[in-house]
Amino acid sequence: MKYNRLGTSELEVSEVSFGCMSLGTNHSQNERLLRSAVDSGINFFDTADLYDKGWNEESVGKALKPVRDQVVIATKVGNQWRADGSGWDWNPTTAYIQKAVEESLRRLQTDRIDLYQLHGGTIEDPIDESIEAFELLKEQGKIREYGISSIRPNVIREWIQGSNIVSVMMQYSLLDRRPEELCLNLLHENNISVITRGSLAKGLLIDKPPTAYQGYSAQEVKQLQRAIQETDNPVSAALQFVTKHPAVASAVVGIRIEEQLQSVLSSLDVILSNKELAELASVLEPTVYEVHR
Repeated sequence: MKYNRLGTSELEVSEVSFGCMSLGTNHSQNERLLRSAVDSGINFFDTADLYDKGWNEESVGKALKPVRDQVVIATKVGNQWRADGSGWDWNPTTAYIQKAVEESLRRLQTDRIDLYQLHGGTIEDPIDESIEAFELLKEQGKIREYGISSIRPNVIREWIQGSNIVSVMMQYSLLDRRPEELCLNLLHENNISVITRGSLAKGLLIDKPPTAYQGYSAQEVKQLQRAIQETDNPVSAALQFVTKHPAVASAVVGIRIEEQLQSVLSSLDVILSNKELAELASVLEPTVYEVHR
């Protein structure tokens, strides 16, 4: 397993990381799966207070507590569940962030969150206020570093200019290359790491039937599927395509069962050449962000 530094921080994260959102609701199964990932070299685990109304954090925290000093735990904040449980509202205020971090710390059974991320955001947010909240949490020792989860170039630029973020989580794959136009190089130039999500494009790059996706028609998706199936390992091809960019520190993969974990781990043994990756990239023209620029 390769490990990369997250931005300018001291955090070293596995190049492939564990997306906990896909976990089920059986804690014993989750524990076995998460500990198997740790034993296999994965040290970076991403969750959020939104997932399963906090239960996901509880399960992750309980499972990883015995190996807490071996792992980097990331969680997210900003989506506040309504009291009646009917949905959630966006709340990036200082007061809410300070309240929510206490609940995440409790659920994760830890005294410090390694990477605390704002779970979204718009240009209309009180960005300075949110930054102030994260900086205060760092001073208090409740978090080690902070970042954002956003695909919006205008939001990302504001956080680059006004904060000390070490990472941005964003969707990036062979079927969603929008970050290439503006974000990847900008973040790399500012020593801010990218954490990718959706790098398997909801399974479309692996084994799902073709369907329209992110501006591509079903026929175009099928065209790329044929190309990636011709490689030695489609999972490896999909992950290596995103991690080859120097801005990318880790690719988060949603894992629910042991077979998926083993599929990801076995893909690490297959190395594609730059020529093969370039050929995959040439199959479809990359799309660009049409809004939030």
